[in-house]
Amino acid sequence: MRKIITLLISIFTFATVNAWPDPKEAPFIDGEELLYEVSYRAALVPNTVVAEVKTRVNVTDDPVPSYHVWANASVMSFFRWFFDMSDTYEIWLDKETLLPLRFANDIREGRYLYKSKYTYDWDSMRIHTVASRPKWDKDRIEAFELTPKSMDPLSTFFNLRGEDIDSFEIGKDIPLQLVFAKKIRHINFKYLGREVRNIKKVGKFNTIKFSCQLADEDGQSFEDGTEFYIWLTDDENKIPLYLESPIKVGSVKATIAKIKNLKYPLTSKIK
Repeated sequence: MRKIITLLISIFTFATVNAWPDPKEAPFIDGEELLYEVSYRAALVPNTVVAEVKTRVNVTDDPVPSYHVWANASVMSFFRWFFDMSDTYEIWLDKETLLPLRFANDIREGRYLYKSKYTYDWDSMRIHTVASRPKWDKDRIEAFELTPKSMDPLSTFFNLRGEDIDSFEIGKDIPLQLVFAKKIRHINFKYLGREVRNIKKVGKFNTIKFSCQLADEDGQSFEDGTEFYIWLTDDENKIPLYLESPIKVGSVKATIAKIKNLKYPLTSKIK
């Protein structure tokens, strides 16, 4: 399940090969909310909703005028007897530059409990981290180098929703660096073009399709269940509508279920 959540937190990560831009207008507003249903399907198992992912944006002055983004992934109550999970991720983005200022997570998966906080120091190009677990005697404090193109996945999502899709070349592999679990991890992605997609219970949309592949710290692709496909709205919002990823047994899908307070009209919706 943890790998599934890694995919979901990464579903928004399509990017440019250039360094992060100068101050820019945010492609989202205070009060935006997105809800996704996560389902599992296998040969003898019908498509079943097993979890949900929520994101919410609000404006704050702590630590400076910034966007606070909250995301949570949790197992539906019926399945908690089998695997109980509630993972929460938070970021704070500078309102002027959209660069991340802080990142925090609170991982609760069965008996596994883990918390961490990142502080970005863009002047020295370093991240300072503090991690804790109940079984540790004390917090673990570390620091490591940043690059101009490395952020945590959630910060990457909210930075890159404003990218110009027409600047992408169809079928070209582009690497992206993600700060995740105290390491720089890699995603290789491809822009596959535009297509019309019907989203059950939501409607029919003009979409932008990408394939993404997680990789290890050296940029080498993992072999099993790490390639996934995402469809985003073909409008100025560029919100993810649908994700599908194969795993060893069956497949996992994430589908948009609720959209609230978008900055731009949802012009990609056909009906």
